[in-house]
Order: sequence, then structure tokens, then C-alpha cells
Amino acid sequence: MNATGADGRSGIRYQPDEKPAPALTIGVGLQLAVLNIAAIVLIPLVVMRAAGVSEEYLSWAVLASVTACGLVTMLQAVRAGRFGAGHVLLMGTSGAFIPASIMALTEGGPALLATLVVVAAVIPLLLSWRLSLFQRVLTPAVSGTVIMLIPVTVLPFVSGLLAGGPEGGAPPGAPLSFGVTALLIGCIALRGTGALRLWAPVIGVIVGTAIAGYHGLYDVDRIADAAWIGLPRPRPPGFDLAFGPAFWTLLPSFLLVAVIASIRTMSSAVAIQRVSWRRASRATDFRSVQGAVAVDGVGNLLAGLAGTVPGSATTTSVPLTQLTGVAARGVGLAAGAAFIAFVFLPKAFAVVLAVPDPVFAGYLTVLLAMLFAIGLKIVLQGGLDDRNGIVVGLAFLTGVSFQYGLILPDQVSAFAGGLLANGMNAGGFTAILLTLFLRLTEPRRARIETEFGPSALPMIREFLGRFAAKAGLDAEVADRLDAAAEEALLSLTRPEASGDDPARRRLVMAVHRDKADVALEFVVAPRDENLQDRLALLSGEVGETSPESEVSLRLLRHLASSVRHQQYHGTDIVTVRVAVSSAPGGGS
Repeated sequence: MNATGADGRSGIRYQPDEKPAPALTIGVGLQLAVLNIAAIVLIPLVVMRAAGVSEEYLSWAVLASVTACGLVTMLQAVRAGRFGAGHVLLMGTSGAFIPASIMALTEGGPALLATLVVVAAVIPLLLSWRLSLFQRVLTPAVSGTVIMLIPVTVLPFVSGLLAGGPEGGAPPGAPLSFGVTALLIGCIALRGTGALRLWAPVIGVIVGTAIAGYHGLYDVDRIADAAWIGLPRPRPPGFDLAFGPAFWTLLPSFLLVAVIASIRTMSSAVAIQRVSWRRASRATDFRSVQGAVAVDGVGNLLAGLAGTVPGSATTTSVPLTQLTGVAARGVGLAAGAAFIAFVFLPKAFAVVLAVPDPVFAGYLTVLLAMLFAIGLKIVLQGGLDDRNGIVVGLAFLTGVSFQYGLILPDQVSAFAGGLLANGMNAGGFTAILLTLFLRLTEPRRARIETEFGPSALPMIREFLGRFAAKAGLDAEVADRLDAAAEEALLSLTRPEASGDDPARRRLVMAVHRDKADVALEFVVAPRDENLQDRLALLSGEVGETSPESEVSLRLLRHLASSVRHQQYHGTDIVTVRVAVSSAPGGGS
């Protein structure tokens, strides 16, 4: 079943629309489930333990999380109408919701958490309808900063997991089991490769639990009392419809994290498409991404109805698909079914629930460190120039200062019911307000949308002429703009620029003044897709510069100070900068 070629990808044995043997499908699905069940279980366990809920509700919340993840993983594979990616896209619980979920449980109990999660479920459903809705505001600087503030907000709860001994101190063996768990997971994550790295959390928790068990911290009786097979006892908490101060204080955090989690799902949906088809140059299926985000909303709705931690898509199915070469949708169905089957095995479930709090604290510490690194990576990938650096720096310091009461603690706690006493709220609002200020004060971009091809040249010339007159550019600069636009357009219509038929593509062109340059941006994408939504999908992703396109654009060098051509799954983005006062012909 291997197919390779100039436009093919080796290693893909079964594409999503193909059906391997049932034994192979079930085997790969079980492998995917086993590799990820620990992560799905551990996050709600950490949240419930940190919030101090009852053991009965803790058991129900974890069971509900596993069930919801199983159901939506199956829905992602099926692709029913506008719902589902049609790929093996594993759904899991999201660490980004940890701080907001803990605070909801401590402030108002499970009913408040359920209400907030259901309300936040509207966000991914809204985004699946129009992905470009938050594109201008939710930049990599904003989303990365919010993720970096998650550890800042959660760290106080880590100490609470360790203070279970007499007079609030750590019980005997707690520091050792905590330290070994965190150190072992961190070392394997740093030096482990392949499957070993995937199993790092499980290995760390097992070793930490063994040490805790030696000191009498592991509840063996709980495991002995559990049945091998049984039906779960539903304990949905209902909803807190009082909408008191705690609801309005925590709502911004849930909405903000829901947007960020949806962006993670978009990235995961794009990543799984890259490795699931033999044709390497296959364009990204935009409707598949929309379907994946819609299922995100369904999963959060199910989590809210059950009163547990919401989630998002993960990329863990991507390396497994690359490793096995099996991208068939049946694998997703098998993995989801395996999650649901786990719910009916109380003995196996009790083994996980008996893990001591200090071990969970060690796991949570590494998880928070990784979340901080993910946020930092998002910020850096989006470009950390002077402006973005100020946005990130001010937002992060504001979040830390307000979270720990370092600046005007009395006034901050009194304002809007303590809305800004939450570091994620304070830092997120600061980043959004600063980004809005930049957007409102930047030069407005002139923009046109037209059919793609040489026939668009007269309209482009007229458009650039109006811009040059309005911007007060002299005749020489206007001529260079005209010539650069013509050469860029002709370069994009050459065969090496894209494998698609030009007649099936559309062009969006934008132009604006940027200090000493005039920036021209050409975006060419398939005709049947919303270009603004497609750009929202590509924001935060790093496109690849094609060597062939660099050759085809070489004639622009004498007209422009810089030229950049990115090709990304069916979309071409060409950015040309023309100097207003200095001589052109700079480097790219």
C-alpha cells in the first residue's frame, strides 16, 4: 500500500478514506488510547484534588472526562455534517483550563464549573462558523502570554497538594515522592526519544507512587474494594444560575482560554492532515478544520453538562500516524471506543485514583513548565519585535503583579468583584488592550479582492494609483509600485509558483505605508474558500519559502527592498516592500 513519487509521501499505508484489516485498526487504536489515557485522566484528577472536592465527585469527574474524550474522538473520525475532521484526531483534557477550573470549584463548587464550561463551549462553535472572528486581536503575542500566565496562576495550588500532613505540613515521604516524580518526568522529557518520551508522565507517576507507597501514602484498600467490571454512577452537578460575582469574575478566563484551546485544535487539525495522505502537496481541507473546531465545542458542552474539565484536540495522533502509516478513520473510532470501555473497569480506575497528592503535584509542576515553554514558543514564532516585546512584557508583569498582590492589592481585589486579581484575566486584558491600541493606530490597509491572473492587472494598477495619490507618493515611487506589483502577479501565475490551475484561485491584495517602505501583500488561495478565514487558520503557522519561487521572483530585486514568498498548503503569500525614499534593490 506504500505509494511514493514526486508528489507523494512514503510511509502512508492507509489514508483516512481507506479501510485496513479490523485487527490492524483495533491494534493501532488501542495503542493510541493506551498512550493517552494517562494524560486525559491526570488533568481532571489534578484539578479536583487541588480544589478539594469529595472522592465521589472526583471519581465521577474523571469518568466523565474520559467518556467525553472518547465520544468526541469518535465524532472527529466520523465527520457528520459540519462536525468532525474526518481524521484520527485525538481529543483530550486541556491543561490550559486548569487554573480557571480550580478557581471555579473553590469559589462556587461543581455547579459553577459546569455553568462556566457550558457558556465557554459557545466559543469554539462560533469560531467554527467564522475562524477569522478573533484574528486581529488574538495575535501570537496575546495567546502566548496568556498561556505563559497559566503556571503563574496555578502554582499556589501545587503547595496545597503537598500540605496534607499534620498542621498543614507535608506528610512523611511527600517531598521525596514529589521530587522524584518531577525530576524523572523532566529528565525523560529532556533526553528520552520516541515512545519513551511519550511515556514520561506514566513512568514518573509510577515511580513516584512506589516511593509514596513505601511511606504509606498509597491507598491499597481502595483498589482491593473496587470491582473488576461495573457501571459508573452519574453525578452531574447541575448548574449555578444565580450568576453571582464569582461567575462574572471567572467568565473572562474561561472565554479567553476557550479561544486559545480552539486555536490549538486548528493547529492539530492542520498537522494531522499533513501526515495522513500520500500526496504531500495536498491542500489543507479548510472544512475539515472547521469541523474539528466544532467538535471542540461539542466536547466542551459534554464536559459542562457533566461538570468536569473541558478539553481540546491534541497532536499525539500525528507521530503515531507517521510511525505506523495508518491514518484510517477506523483508528479514531477504535481509540474512542477504548476510552469509553475504560469507564466500565472500576479496578483499573481505582489504581489511578489512589495515586497520592504529592505525586500529582510533581506531575503538575512539569506540566506547568511545559505550558510556559509552549507559550514562549508561540510568542517567538509570531515575531518578537520591539512592539510585541512591550505587549508581552507589560502583560506578563501585570498578570504576575496582580495575581500575587504586588501592586495596589486592595484596589485590585475590590475592582469588579476581584476580576483583575486573577493573573490570567489581568495579563490577558492588558495584552488585548495593547494589541487593540496598535491595531487602531496603525496605518489603514487599502485592500482589493479579485480574480487571479493577468486579467487582474488593470484593476491592480488603478488601485495602486489611487493609493499613491492618497499617500502623497511621487511619480517614481508610484511607478516602482506598479512594476513590482506586475512582476509579483506574473511570478505567481508561473507554473512553479503553484500546482493549482490559476482559474480556480482568487487574489486578495493589500497595501499600506510602513515607515520608510510601502508594503504590498498578495494572498492567493482556492476560489471556494473564505480567504480571511484561511488567513486566520494560517496565522501563527510558519510557512515555507519555496526555492523555485525565490528564482521566479528574482526579477523583483531591482524594484523592491525585500521580497518574501511563502507557500503553505494551497495558499501563496507574497510580501513585497518598496522603499519610498532610498534606492531599491536590497536583500530579501
